[in-house]
Amino acid sequence: MRVYLCEKPSQGKDIARVLGARQRGNGCYAGSGITVTWCIGHLLETAPPEAYGDQYKRWSIEQLPIIPERWRNEVKASTKAQFQIVKRLIGQASELVIATDADREGEMIAREILDLCGYRGPIHRLWLSALNDASIRKALDALKPGAETLPLYHSALARSRADWLIGMNLSRLFTLLGQQSGYGGVLSVGRVQTPTLKLVVDRDRAIASFVAVPYWDIEVMLGHDGQSFKANWAPPDGSTDDAGRCLQEAVAQHAAAALRQTRDATVIHVNTERMREAPPLPFDLGTLQEVCSRQLGFDVQETLNIAQSLYETHKATTYPRSDSGYLPESMLPEVPTVLDALLATDPSLRPLIERLDRSQRSRAWNDNKVTAHHGIIPTLEPTKLSAMSQKERAVYALIRAHYLAQFLPHHEFDRTEAQLKVADQSLQAVGKQVIEPGWHRAMPRHEQDEEQQDIQSQQLPSLETGTVCALEQVELKTLKTKPPRPYTQGELIKAMKGVAKLVTDPRLKQTLKETTGIGTEATRAGIINGLLTRGFIARKGKAIRATEAAFTLIDAVPVAIADPGTTAIWEQALDRIASGQMTLDGFIDKQSAWVAQLVQQYRGASLAISQPEGPACPLCGAVTRQRRGKHGAFWACSRYPECKGTQPLKQGKSRARGRRAKT
Repeated sequence: MRVYLCEKPSQGKDIARVLGARQRGNGCYAGSGITVTWCIGHLLETAPPEAYGDQYKRWSIEQLPIIPERWRNEVKASTKAQFQIVKRLIGQASELVIATDADREGEMIAREILDLCGYRGPIHRLWLSALNDASIRKALDALKPGAETLPLYHSALARSRADWLIGMNLSRLFTLLGQQSGYGGVLSVGRVQTPTLKLVVDRDRAIASFVAVPYWDIEVMLGHDGQSFKANWAPPDGSTDDAGRCLQEAVAQHAAAALRQTRDATVIHVNTERMREAPPLPFDLGTLQEVCSRQLGFDVQETLNIAQSLYETHKATTYPRSDSGYLPESMLPEVPTVLDALLATDPSLRPLIERLDRSQRSRAWNDNKVTAHHGIIPTLEPTKLSAMSQKERAVYALIRAHYLAQFLPHHEFDRTEAQLKVADQSLQAVGKQVIEPGWHRAMPRHEQDEEQQDIQSQQLPSLETGTVCALEQVELKTLKTKPPRPYTQGELIKAMKGVAKLVTDPRLKQTLKETTGIGTEATRAGIINGLLTRGFIARKGKAIRATEAAFTLIDAVPVAIADPGTTAIWEQALDRIASGQMTLDGFIDKQSAWVAQLVQQYRGASLAISQPEGPACPLCGAVTRQRRGKHGAFWACSRYPECKGTQPLKQGKSRARGRRAKT
């Protein structure tokens, strides 16, 4: 019997339908000689420290480091029943097809189960980019040999175990050190989460240390041939900073007075340049999260959930957790099918689709730049827009637009710069005239509006050297330099992807570029959510800000842990494991030794933690401290566990819960 092992029930149902396995069983579908079953995400999890000895149930610095001699997995309690079904079916299999998500994580989900169940039979790999029927059939006809993707499992296992070594040991270490300093929460440390947290901490410190500098600008309205247009004063050399801003008020005041005494300005130079903008690539997940955060106000986890729903539930788009916006050249013959499916889904697209050049080959089609997954695009079959929520339709529209843009001309416009002279003062006017809208025709209105905000959108009148323009209005503006903006979730995703900018070593910088920064497309949203849940960052409107605990942790942890360069070194090693140049055991041995060294180095450290003082305990009157529970932050008595009084964090009635202290 051939057994197909999928990642989720919905995925199993889709594959079973295409295979003709229509007999519904307990946790599976059966057909002639085949059975399709599924995990529910991870059926297994890496065993916690206490699984390696009862002594680890109590957190103690003396027991660190914890380094397993033989790694163990445990069946998750919530999915134990499905694991038993999968185990039974694997035991009956004569051959097995791994049909989990086509990435490193999906490989590990399946292989860990096969290892635990002791399966030794033939293995094939189903590599899916979409869950519509046509894509499934295509992948079923091109099964990969299991040996081809096995290194992905070793690489994923190396990442998982090394993350465990750092997370379990250093989180315990710094939490215990925090407790010695009076901090009641958990100081969680992680290979990816800590460098990510440092990005937020560094940005917030830059904001806090920023000193505004006043500068002056002059905005002038000019008129010619019945049309008004805006120009800006060009300050003289010696009065500006590196950004060209005038820092001398007297110079600006003199210039404004001179301009107000003059009735016209003369054009001394005009330059017009034809600009051509290529269409944007189809989305990778990180770029989609960034754009949805900026344009639609979605947080990054929400965007991921929507993209996953478009892929799994609606079969409208391809695999969402992609780190590449490029498309394989083998998909070019599918273009007519995709476009016909889009038209069938939404007939209102007909005027736009009739404009497309179906033979056009944009820069997106590039085999050399496609990774394990290609860009997120619409599938080969129509979908039902009416079945989507408003938010799902908005994200789908963005994905669709970026695909359609590949078959439209470049966006072309003339950018004109005019230099004008007024007495002894210089002015500059910039204008834009669209020649060919091109791919902008495909963009949703909110994205078009955003494009317009980034450039000077005014259209200048016909100007040439010697043209005299009427000076209609002069406005002197007193301005101040602005601090960096705090991160939004989307901007933090972008920073995680572009963290190579912060690394000075050329080799590490290149590695971070090649590996798209820190974290993966699949994990970045979870990392940010984890930092929010643990109270290291907090939402302030659309922005996210570091908490006091975050500053304390970043100042306390080893520099290497918070350095994105460390991630680059890890990624180099993981790539070598995936290519067979390094062994899993060799990598873990090195990480174990390093973690042991860090524990030894920092076990005697002391943390200086500043904590807000809360209201009086409702039971005993002692000072309360902020703590976090499964329902969020709250005030807890500083005399805990003798007194268990608590109060809500927000203003409101006290909760005089708990046991009063003995007197």
